[in-house]
Amino acid sequence: MLSLVRRVRPLLILCAVLLAALAVPVRAQPRGPLVLAAASLQEALTAAADSWARKGHARPVLSFAASSALARQIAAKAPADLFFSADQEWMDYLAARNLIVSSTRADVLTNRLVLVSAAASKVSLAVRPGFALAPALGGGRLALADPDAVPAGRYAKEALTNLKVWASVEGSLARAENVRAALALVARGAAPLGIVYATDARAEGSVRVAGWIPATAHKPITYPLARLAAATNPEAEGFRRFLLSPEGKGIFRRYGFGTR
Repeated sequence: MLSLVRRVRPLLILCAVLLAALAVPVRAQPRGPLVLAAASLQEALTAAADSWARKGHARPVLSFAASSALARQIAAKAPADLFFSADQEWMDYLAARNLIVSSTRADVLTNRLVLVSAAASKVSLAVRPGFALAPALGGGRLALADPDAVPAGRYAKEALTNLKVWASVEGSLARAENVRAALALVARGAAPLGIVYATDARAEGSVRVAGWIPATAHKPITYPLARLAAATNPEAEGFRRFLLSPEGKGIFRRYGFGTR
């Protein structure tokens, strides 16, 4: 009998410890700030969030899409803490509705537009007024982010208009919901050519740069960042400041962005 008690006692103690542990309320892990960011920022901003988390902060929650879609979500009262846009217009859209903290708005990054083709393609174009873009499509489509709303598409339309070739390709567009979707169309061969940011082309090994769009052909590409008026996460401002810091900007430069 005594032997049985000695064998059972450790099991009883273990059960008691487990029951005591279950009785202690589990603390919810802190959530990092929710950042709504342009699709072209995916790799660089993910790296910045990882770096911030390594400093002991809760890792920011990142959501990527077209700046136009994100701005409309914010205007529709979607919860978020920071907005990182690929152009000024969609940040202006929110500012006009008092949905950002204006004093936190800052231009952080710059970029370039490039013409891309599949990696195996031999197409190479000198992009200048009247260049032969339509013939280079060979009856295929030109992949663009939606030129009526998405920043990358707007910049592309402005550039091609100023280069006097928009009319020749307007009827041959493959309109994508964001710049990464346009990139994917070229990467998988659904479109022979596309116009994306230089940083997108750098991130996708299945495409190559077939031509550089002159920076003078469109308005400067700048990425503004701001804290939202409805932000609730106490770490939102700290992460915003980190992105503006020399360390934060250094991360973006490693991914091909220019910094302001």
